[in-house]
Amino acid sequence: MSGLLRRLFAPRWQHPDPLVRRQAVARLDLSREEHRQALERLALDENPGVRSEALARLDDPERLITLLGRGDASAELAHRLIALLAGGNGNLELGTRIALIERLDDDALLAELCLKGDNQQLRLAALARLDGEEALIRQACDNGIAAVRHAAAARVDSEAGLARMAQQARRDRQVMRGARERLNRLRADSAQLAAARERREGLLADLERHATAPWEPLYGGRFRHLEREWMALQDLPDATQERRFHDACLRCRKVIGDHEARLRASEAAEARREDAEQAREALVEALEEGLEALGRSDVVTAQDIASLRAQKQLLAQRWQALSDQHLADQALRQRYDAVREGFERISQAWVRLEERADELERALTDGDDDRLTALLGAIDWPRGLAPAPLLQRARQRLAQPDAPGDEEDQTARLARFIADLDDLESLLERGAFKGASRLHQRLRQAADGLDARVPQPHRARLRQLGARLAELRDWRSFVAGPKRDQLLQAIEALAEEASLVDAALDRRHRQLVKEWKALGDAAANREQSARFRAASDRIHERLAPWRERLDAERQTHLATRQALCDQLETLLEQPAEEADPDALREIRDRARDQWRRASPVPRDQAETIGRRFARIRHALQALINQRARAVAETKRDLIEQVRALLGQAMPAARRAEAVKALQQRWRELGRAPRGEEQALWREFRGLCDQVFASREAERDDRVRQARERQEAMQALIERLDAWHPAGSADEAVLASAIAEAAALEPLPVPGGRRTEGMRRRWSGIVRARRERLERLAVVEEVERWREVQPLLLAHLAADAERLAGAERLAGGEPREVALPESPRLADDMRSAHARRNAARQAPETDEEVAERLARVRVHLSLLAVGSVSHRDDPLRLAIQVERLNENLGRELSRAEEVHGVLRELLATGPVAPALWSREVGELDRLLERLTRLPPP
Repeated sequence: MSGLLRRLFAPRWQHPDPLVRRQAVARLDLSREEHRQALERLALDENPGVRSEALARLDDPERLITLLGRGDASAELAHRLIALLAGGNGNLELGTRIALIERLDDDALLAELCLKGDNQQLRLAALARLDGEEALIRQACDNGIAAVRHAAAARVDSEAGLARMAQQARRDRQVMRGARERLNRLRADSAQLAAARERREGLLADLERHATAPWEPLYGGRFRHLEREWMALQDLPDATQERRFHDACLRCRKVIGDHEARLRASEAAEARREDAEQAREALVEALEEGLEALGRSDVVTAQDIASLRAQKQLLAQRWQALSDQHLADQALRQRYDAVREGFERISQAWVRLEERADELERALTDGDDDRLTALLGAIDWPRGLAPAPLLQRARQRLAQPDAPGDEEDQTARLARFIADLDDLESLLERGAFKGASRLHQRLRQAADGLDARVPQPHRARLRQLGARLAELRDWRSFVAGPKRDQLLQAIEALAEEASLVDAALDRRHRQLVKEWKALGDAAANREQSARFRAASDRIHERLAPWRERLDAERQTHLATRQALCDQLETLLEQPAEEADPDALREIRDRARDQWRRASPVPRDQAETIGRRFARIRHALQALINQRARAVAETKRDLIEQVRALLGQAMPAARRAEAVKALQQRWRELGRAPRGEEQALWREFRGLCDQVFASREAERDDRVRQARERQEAMQALIERLDAWHPAGSADEAVLASAIAEAAALEPLPVPGGRRTEGMRRRWSGIVRARRERLERLAVVEEVERWREVQPLLLAHLAADAERLAGAERLAGGEPREVALPESPRLADDMRSAHARRNAARQAPETDEEVAERLARVRVHLSLLAVGSVSHRDDPLRLAIQVERLNENLGRELSRAEEVHGVLRELLATGPVAPALWSREVGELDRLLERLTRLPPP
């Protein structure tokens, strides 16, 4: 079928001409489904006229809502739906319309329903579906129903929205006032939140600065105070602030932990120092015991001297190692020096004896007593020390056989011989082979010296103990044999080992040599000794370059130690006057660390440089103790100053500021001696806590008093707000209230929200009450004037008579009006009355009287209305100039001005009846206006 035929046979509502389609709308039957569908299609037609015509016939809102939801809705569809749902067209029930509104999501459509709905409930339902703040503000400002306006205003909560409502909601003062109050509260809350955030930021800044500060005695207390201040804040921190707070707390706790670690390290160092002191004391006691044991011996052998030298060398090395770590006590060092001198005397005497041993042998062989005497003098054997065998023989040779006291000497030697037998048996029971061997050799020499004086049982006991010693030697040889083989194999394998570093090789070599020497002569043979020595020599040759490098390093360390000693001696020669003991302690600790790092040093110079460093450390410690004692005295003075501040009568805040300055001074000082610093700090902190507690108590008291004043001010405001003056005499009540308010100043928190609100309300109430009192005074003045009306009428009658040319009273004078007995006039009114009577005697011209009366009227108009007509502008200007001139000294009240104007009105005359009748109406109207009072 061609397009022409399709157009001919197509329905009219599908005709391409919009006019035909509009005409087809009226012919569609809504009872037929296909016609209804055609109408719905026409409702979405591209021509506005067709859409309007089709929508006018559709009255089912549900179908229209369905069409609206397709997304191609038109303005005509929206208008038709608004007309049906708002109640303008159709007969839908209210509940049905509300249910349909609850299905809508179009804000523009809902906004129009809020404005045009025929029922408050329907408008509220549409308002509930609105979400945009712009639409809510429009409803709050423009909606015709108050409940809808208030409901819309209640949902606006942004600062910008409340500000717009406060400016645009002129239709509803309640909405405007509510928006303004909520805006003020919101801004006050924002300001309060900003202040709280600023306070929190300030605390964070203080805490972060504190985290980067070095430790001082008040560090922990300050950190705990800042932490408590943070926890006391009412608002919640954000994630960034919380993270910054925890980071700063971690850093602060790290500073405190590091300080505690340093304290523990210091305590550990102190414990190590005490251990070193005990070890040194044990060394000195061992040396003293060695000398004492040597002194108790009957004879001194080469083995005794070698053992003594080995013991001295070992203990000297141990003493030097301990001295490198910790300074020795002066008394203990003196004991050590005395023991060393004793060892040196014995060692030198033995050297002298060995040098002259051959000469002594020849002198003994030759029987040359003089030579023996000279040799004994040259040897200079120490007194109290047992002689060597050769020296003993020389002395016996020189001694006389019948010398007195010989019998007693032999008896003492026998007693000592028996005691040594007991000691030998005890040593054998303990298995102490070396000590038992030395003691057995000495006993055999003593037995030879006693000859036949030793009883047979003691000689038999000595043989038995010698057999036990031989058995112990055989047992040691049995045990030492496999050990020697093991050590020999180990050192030969070590000599062939090429993978070990030099330091480990030297350490292992020394250990093997020490263990070999520890075996002594047990199971010793010449072949094993030669093999062990050969392996040891190979190791020595291999370690020779390493030892040279080690010697060079030791020389470098020695130079470092010498330079360190020079620097410390320079410091001790010229110490700073205000040297901080903490700085001196740091110098001491660094010097100790540097000394330890510069190790090892050559052995022959280790003791000398060690003694020098020990003396320097002792002097440095003495200087530290001296400065620490001075710091302690200064801190005691600070404590006394705080105690004196507690006893002085002064404001707590000022006392706290003074204590803060003392705390700063305390921080600047160093530490007092150990143990005393903690006691001083506890006492100082306790006194400072008392000062700050009194400041907090005074601050709390001020806050409490301020709150009481605030509550009293609030009660006064409420009382004055409820009070309404009844007359001008009530001005004393207002003055009393103002004086009471002045006595309550200052109010707390001058910038606080509540305080500012109270001040504004108080100012408004006082201004309103003053204005009402002023109006009441004016009303009272007008009422008094009305009581004077009979007198004014009498003057007007007399003026009329005078101007009419009536006969005068007796005496040829115009008639005077007498003063009434009641009410009693004021003095200025009496004067005005007299002036009025006098004016009739010498009357002014009518123009002058009319001008004066016009001035009275214009003045009253200014007081009552505030403005005058243009024709009275010259008079208004003149009156204003006069008011300015008269108010230079004291500004008149409104009632006083009204009184003055009425006084002039009474004094103005004579007034013609025609003039009075022309002005009296305006005067009465102005007086009536002056008596109007504002609502209470």
